[in-house]
Amino acid sequence: MGSQSPLRVMSWLADTATLSRLQFAVTAIFHMLWPVLTTGLAIFLVIVEGMWLRTRNPDYYHHARFWSKLYVLNFGIGVASGLPMEFQFGTNWAPFSEAVGDFFGSILGFEGAMAFMLEAGFLGIMLFGWNRVPPPIHYLATIMVAFGANLSTFWILAANSWMQTPAGTLLQDGHFQVLDYFRIIFNPFMVVSVSHMFLATLETSLFMVGGISAWYLLRDREAEFFRRSFVIVLSALIAIAPLQIWVGHLSGEQVWEYQPTKLAAMEAQWKTIPAGETAPWSVLAWPDTQAETNRWSLEVPQALGWILEFQPRLSRPLKGLSEWEPRDRPSMVGLVFYAFRVMVGIGFALAGLMLLTGLQWLRGRLTRDRWLLWGWVLAAPLGYIAVESGWIVRCVGRQPWLVYGQLRTLDAASDVPAGAVASSLGTFLLLYSVLFVTALFFGRRILLKGPDRQLPLPETIPAEPAVVES
Repeated sequence: MGSQSPLRVMSWLADTATLSRLQFAVTAIFHMLWPVLTTGLAIFLVIVEGMWLRTRNPDYYHHARFWSKLYVLNFGIGVASGLPMEFQFGTNWAPFSEAVGDFFGSILGFEGAMAFMLEAGFLGIMLFGWNRVPPPIHYLATIMVAFGANLSTFWILAANSWMQTPAGTLLQDGHFQVLDYFRIIFNPFMVVSVSHMFLATLETSLFMVGGISAWYLLRDREAEFFRRSFVIVLSALIAIAPLQIWVGHLSGEQVWEYQPTKLAAMEAQWKTIPAGETAPWSVLAWPDTQAETNRWSLEVPQALGWILEFQPRLSRPLKGLSEWEPRDRPSMVGLVFYAFRVMVGIGFALAGLMLLTGLQWLRGRLTRDRWLLWGWVLAAPLGYIAVESGWIVRCVGRQPWLVYGQLRTLDAASDVPAGAVASSLGTFLLLYSVLFVTALFFGRRILLKGPDRQLPLPETIPAEPAVVES
């Protein structure tokens, strides 16, 4: 390495950093598929088990037993796919780990000790304790599993939000010194980010449960049983779907305030729009990074102000990407632009499906229209796509910074051979493909088998006869 020119070294490191970014993106995108469902589905399990304890209706008990099978499948794949992400902080991002280790390691440690261990510790009771512990104790275990799963979301989003809006630290000699742990955790992005992700996991899980229920209803299989889960899902989404849109808007406002380069990339806005002026909103566009313009765009006149501030004229300037040097702004503008539109479009589409289904419910046609049930089946995976798109906007739009405005991604990558990263990336792709096929295989088996309505209720199981020693 010492004999190579600085230009060759920089080019080599850039290739390594790009591969490391790609590897982390692959592992993160795949891993995200599983905890998204477990965190939301755990709350659904709390609801149905609580309704069973309150009403003693066996259907709710069998719902808890059926949906918990999908929960444990997702939990297992999530654990297996999440471990490589943690190791990459040491193998691929060692300078980042050294710079932020004083607090970043603590927060991730909190996630493991407080959240994951809490979820994993009570999971065994939730799955296998139905006939071994009293129903209230089992219900407490289910609540603890749900709490642990969502507490994990809190700690991870707190850490990632600090990377978006660093606070409570002082960067000195390439090392972030802790000044205030509470300011680190409760950084400007944290509250809205945690809320946005919590609602995203819940909405995604509810639409997945609703889509599976609709699939059974279309097959006229256990119709009354799955009509119950369909009604629970719809009742919850009446509040959650519009609330998620509102929280998403709040997140956009924060991006405008704290990360103007990301907002400019989200809107493919190259020229600055002064305060007091109107601006069109681009529905579709072809951003040209080299020319610093959009080759073409489909625009809605004077709509950008309404989207950002619910008024035609902007109250403050919206800086265009051309205001920054290319090295200080996102380079993948097209990816950020379209990922943002996919996320928003799906959010409104799911809210529209919820509204249409609610109207049919009022008309007494909740599960009678096959076209509506097919809509729910097709909508089941859309939440996943929206979540993944949102994280692409969040992380790719933050570039070229790993810690926004303070630590560049290129400076945070480990100095390892690009070939080694390429090899590990290929291994992860193969391993994750096997895990994905395995999950689909066992998930299909669970759905084809359906709920076991013959399972006896816990209180009806006869006690084992006592053994009397002679």
